[in-house]
Amino acid sequence: MILGIQDEMTNRPLINVIIIFFNEERFLEEAIESVFAQTYDNWQLLLIDDGSTDRSTEIAQRYSAKYPEKVRYLHQEGHQNLGMSSSRNLGIRNAKGTYIAYLDGDDVWLPDMLKKQVSIIESQPQAAMVCAPLQLWYSWTGNPEDMQRDHLYGLEPGIVHPFGDMLVDPPNLLKLFLRDERFIPSSALVRRDVIDRVGGYEDAFRDGFSDAVVYVKICLTSTVFVSNECLYKYRKHPESYTYKAWHAGEFPASRHVYLNWIKRYLLEQGVKDPGVWRAYKNALWAYHHPRLHRLKEKAIRLANRILPVLVSKWLRNEW
Repeated sequence: MILGIQDEMTNRPLINVIIIFFNEERFLEEAIESVFAQTYDNWQLLLIDDGSTDRSTEIAQRYSAKYPEKVRYLHQEGHQNLGMSSSRNLGIRNAKGTYIAYLDGDDVWLPDMLKKQVSIIESQPQAAMVCAPLQLWYSWTGNPEDMQRDHLYGLEPGIVHPFGDMLVDPPNLLKLFLRDERFIPSSALVRRDVIDRVGGYEDAFRDGFSDAVVYVKICLTSTVFVSNECLYKYRKHPESYTYKAWHAGEFPASRHVYLNWIKRYLLEQGVKDPGVWRAYKNALWAYHHPRLHRLKEKAIRLANRILPVLVSKWLRNEW
């Protein structure tokens, strides 16, 4: 029997899990199995094939055939490769649930990911989305030199999100991640109707910043709950898009396109908030002056480590 919008026995909302993939035969099965391992089981998995030419197509089709009530395999017309945004939009168009969650084809979730995030969003009806940090996952290799490298993306040990474990009213989260891209939302569970309201992803963003664009749209006008609990392992490996784009020097151009889009979008939406525009100008400055920006960020991180120690010494009259 096909899953309905809600589980009639428990009244639990259906979550559509969207995995987009392109030539992920090495990791796709592990990503899928991490969905099957969830302690929250009222989900339907949409496997979106972005024109793969390796065995990942076969892997996805095998799961769809074996678990037709839980898994759907979808691909672009003519099995084209149209990029991340178009693939996510294909998933959204075929989603039937109350919520949508995203998992990349080379990453994995911890077993309580859906259970904990749906519990948060169900208890926070004003929240359009729940987001949480990513674990940069090096230790998947099993190599001894990688075993101590895992850490939260963008956060040094002992540092937490400025809005951690709280509701954030718009556009405060947007202002934060425009000033500092480390805080672009991730590991998100989103209300389906919110994604429809903001118009989904922008197909023009094939790869870089495709997810950031939709978070700009959501965080401009919607309240978001930021969780401090990391339940998503973001696999670091040399075949990933991010690794290849960074080492090929493609990120500056992608960031320029992203920043230009933000300006157009803010103008189209008639945004007047001076704080949003200041944050945008800060992002633009960082793009135009990357070395100065890195020095500024290092100075801020150093101050964040040193100042609490100095204040503590002063309070204890140790100087």
